[in-house]
Amino acid sequence: MPAYTVKINGKEQTVNVSEDTPLLWVLRDQLNLVGTKFGCGIGQCGACTVHINGNAVRSCSTPISVIAEKEVTTIEGLSTEGLHPVQEAWKEVDVPQCGYCQAGQIMTASAFLAKNSSPSSEEIKSAMHGNICRCAAYNRIHKAVEVAANKLA
Repeated sequence: MPAYTVKINGKEQTVNVSEDTPLLWVLRDQLNLVGTKFGCGIGQCGACTVHINGNAVRSCSTPISVIAEKEVTTIEGLSTEGLHPVQEAWKEVDVPQCGYCQAGQIMTASAFLAKNSSPSSEEIKSAMHGNICRCAAYNRIHKAVEVAANKLA
């Protein structure tokens, strides 16, 4: 198997996996970064969202071979103390119920707010649209994104 050196959460890591191995399984199985969750396996639910060069990307459908020379940030790397404004807003609004989708929701929201720190309600809905919450906490998620935007302003 080929060796891939990737920069994850600011740290270079080398893994030996086949080129089509999804980034999700490299994170979880090779690097023990289990905050990124498996949801659907086809990039439709958002539970596996990470940042690649600051963009929200579904790690379950991103092969390791395409992330060379790129920076990956997982929920563990967003803030080691949980003090990122989006994480603080999530706690303040008390978003999670089961919590399974929350890492992906937070990663999507934080990438979105890094590009648009003063979004409209419609822009928030559009940005968060592809992330599924099986507990249907969408109103609280939306509110938390608004709170985080205010923190970033």
